[in-house]
Amino acid sequence: MDWSWQGLSYCWELSLVTGWTKPPGLKTACYILVITIANIANLASTAMGITIQRDWIVVVAGEDRSKLADMNATVRRIDQMTNILAPMAVGQIMTFGSPVIGCGFISGWNLCSMCLEYYLLWKIYQRTPALAIKAGQKVDEQEMKPLNKQKDIECGQTNTDEKPASVYPAEGAHLMNVKTLEKEKEQRCGAKVLEPFYTLRDGWVAYYNQPVFWAGMGLAFLYMTVLGFDCITTGYAYTQGLSGAFLSLLMGASALAGILGTIAFTWIRRKCGLIHTGVISGVAQFSCLILCVFSVFMPGSPLDLSVSPFEEFSSRYMDASTLIESVTQTSEPQLFTTVGYTNSTTEYTSDEQFQPESYISVSLLFAGIIAARVGLWSFDLTVTQLIQENVDESERGIINGVQDSMNYLLDLLHFIMVILAPNPEAFGILVIISTSFVAMGHLMYFKFAYKSLGRQLFACTLKHQATQSNNPKISDCVAVST
Repeated sequence: MDWSWQGLSYCWELSLVTGWTKPPGLKTACYILVITIANIANLASTAMGITIQRDWIVVVAGEDRSKLADMNATVRRIDQMTNILAPMAVGQIMTFGSPVIGCGFISGWNLCSMCLEYYLLWKIYQRTPALAIKAGQKVDEQEMKPLNKQKDIECGQTNTDEKPASVYPAEGAHLMNVKTLEKEKEQRCGAKVLEPFYTLRDGWVAYYNQPVFWAGMGLAFLYMTVLGFDCITTGYAYTQGLSGAFLSLLMGASALAGILGTIAFTWIRRKCGLIHTGVISGVAQFSCLILCVFSVFMPGSPLDLSVSPFEEFSSRYMDASTLIESVTQTSEPQLFTTVGYTNSTTEYTSDEQFQPESYISVSLLFAGIIAARVGLWSFDLTVTQLIQENVDESERGIINGVQDSMNYLLDLLHFIMVILAPNPEAFGILVIISTSFVAMGHLMYFKFAYKSLGRQLFACTLKHQATQSNNPKISDCVAVST
């Protein structure tokens, strides 16, 4: 479902930008529809990810923790490989073909992959009978048996002791039943209205009470960063004179670093244990991000503290709106508005490209970002498996849903941060803030690790490995904390 919605959203957006100019009212409505479809695609993708990567994979792996770690790493490698191949394929098609051909290719690919995806999921569902059993169903049945027996005994005793039904007035009993039914009906109506709020509250309370709460919060804080290959960092790269072709190579290198991170995760986990893997990955990621902080003060950096990031805040949004209108309503060579090193806007054609005085700053920035991906994906896999192992199956979907909500919340805050400081002169400040949030996230994980392992956190010994191997059903954090 998520693939088909994403393909439809992209194709409609492409057709709107490239060729459709009239009528403007209908075009605006279609933009709203495209955004709505994109939101549905995001929700479907999140739900699919929680179901497959956080729940099904645990059931398929069974009680083998090593198999679970290998499966998590394999799924992440597949994800990183698609991040390498997809931009290359689409870029070639767009370059040597046309937007229409690219739109058709994406639509056809999404439809075919959706059918293949559903077929594979159905085969996995058939080969794993445990997926058909609801979480907590066996526990509920076992708990109900003694309760039913006790209820039968109590009913038998009351039936022998109580008086015949004819002793009680029939009318009074009828009125009592009517009042009871009315009260139950009112309670049901109120519960249905407030049920979503109760579910939200119960989910957050359950998330807070989990033993891996601080580990999950540490992972969420890593989303409050501009140090990734998203639209913000690539936009900054364009202002520093990097070409699209070179950026695609950097994205490929970033995906390769992510694959190395999945390999490092499996190797370190076997040597030192799961919790130690998170600590080592966090130290590796933060150490690499220090290069990004150094890049802020290197030659070629546009950092200028004399320029206020909030100056002409409203005028920047007016420029952004006129830019969208100019791109969609004219067929002449486009003029792009960008903010240079001074506090003024400069217009240049798409054939021109800004050349900074030095590439040292931007080189250090992307070197740190790419190198940090090794520790980032290893840390992500660590927290993911901690949640998988230490959360009850009946609460796994709720906890992972709240975890994704926290991730999106911090991701939203990083976009708000960029909206408040959109000019390249302030990007260095955003880099320092992002690195600070990454450090806070890893400190939260360190708190969780020290609470779980105590002084054993500072020792990666063979004795600790033997303890984990002798208890394959219990995570190392639960074994120590309990």
